[in-house]
Amino acid sequence: MSQTKPISPWKFKPWWCQPWSILLTGITLISGSWIIFKIVWLTVLIAIPVLTWMGFFLLIWPPLMIRSGILESYQLSIDENADKNS
Repeated sequence: MSQTKPISPWKFKPWWCQPWSILLTGITLISGSWIIFKIVWLTVLIAIPVLTWMGFFLLIWPPLMIRSGILESYQLSIDENADKNS
């Protein structure tokens, strides 16, 4: 039995929406708020929405996109357009 590997949702995202850039942005915002202000409650206030955003796009969004089937249909439309242009 051969299993097909699911299409990676990151393949269709620009560089600024890749896992490394999401992590780098989140870490920079949280650590930057601490370095600049050195106030715990302000850093926590900044960290909560940033960590929520990071968690959604790194942990929840990819499996949702894979299960939705939209990536396969998007890949098919890209392949069809490539075939027409050949």
